[in-house]
Amino acid sequence: MLFTPFDLSGINLKNRVVRSATYEKRADEKEFVTDSLIEFYKELARGGTGLIITGNALVHPSGRSVPQMTGIYKDEFVKGFRRLTDAVHDLGGKIIIQVVHGGRQCIPKLIDDMPPLAPSSVYDPFTKITPKEMTDDEIRHMIDCFGDAARRAKLSGFDGIQIHGAHGYLVSGFLSPHTNRRDDQWGGDEERRFHFLNEVYNSMRSEVGDNYPIMIKMNAEDNIEGGLLPNEALGIAKKLEAVGISAIEVSGGMYESALKTARTKILNKKEEAYYRENSKLFKSELKIPVILVGGIRSKSVAEEILQTGTADLASISRPLIREPDLPSKFMEGKEKADCISCNGCMRFMRLDEIKCVQLEKNVKE
Repeated sequence: MLFTPFDLSGINLKNRVVRSATYEKRADEKEFVTDSLIEFYKELARGGTGLIITGNALVHPSGRSVPQMTGIYKDEFVKGFRRLTDAVHDLGGKIIIQVVHGGRQCIPKLIDDMPPLAPSSVYDPFTKITPKEMTDDEIRHMIDCFGDAARRAKLSGFDGIQIHGAHGYLVSGFLSPHTNRRDDQWGGDEERRFHFLNEVYNSMRSEVGDNYPIMIKMNAEDNIEGGLLPNEALGIAKKLEAVGISAIEVSGGMYESALKTARTKILNKKEEAYYRENSKLFKSELKIPVILVGGIRSKSVAEEILQTGTADLASISRPLIREPDLPSKFMEGKEKADCISCNGCMRFMRLDEIKCVQLEKNVKE
């Protein structure tokens, strides 16, 4: 079943393996696409991935959370992205772009030493920063920025868009009761905390039309006291389905959560697919496609997820950094990825680009 075709809101996928959005650190210093970034995605297309989701593209400079991420906040970025999508399409691949604002998890030195923006001024013990609560005008401007990013994504030739609504970034920050403590139209109860995302979606949809795929990656739980819980997350997912979202990728956690988004020490199959129960919950109540990410390392686990109806597609991140041709290897009979879940590839401030440090270590030895 893993290697059967799938129609994802009009995107005809050759299989059900998704490359989950993963920061690459391959844009230039001004956030433009580079030849290195294009080659990175060409490897994934050659390697057999059914759907590639790019690393997070920045909708506004105030949302920069990491260096050398791609930008999509001005029209000048379109030319480079068109080169990227053409290269992937020439190899028979499908690619969508993930758009993001980093919210309270931005580092001031990356945003001109300004305080990060957030729905509420809630101290972040991970970054040790208290963000600035956004004004109504700032919120409305950011909604427009997401819409403009969607227009550029379509012009760039992407097969669709994924909103980054997970992991504590700005959209996630509005959805979470831990980080959104407002008492106005943008926060308070579940309905008002959904308002920002709803307006973001409407802004994007107005720019790309009714038939262009817009998906979301969202937390099923924040893994933090006072944060988003699965039942409330399901309520948000139902609202998204009602307004027309194309698919949902299920994830969880944020910078300050005890259970990290990308967990280490995935030593056996029982520890793989650690958001599977959340995915089951979503699948039981939703009709739109559900994508599951989180520690999938084995072909048999990916097959089980699909066979049991836990998810419609299996999304993989870190293993594809080490083995961009892993889907082809799975098809040829390989059972388990070589990735050991050490998270060395996530130490982005130390690395010149995102890569498997274990593989580099083995080559040097």
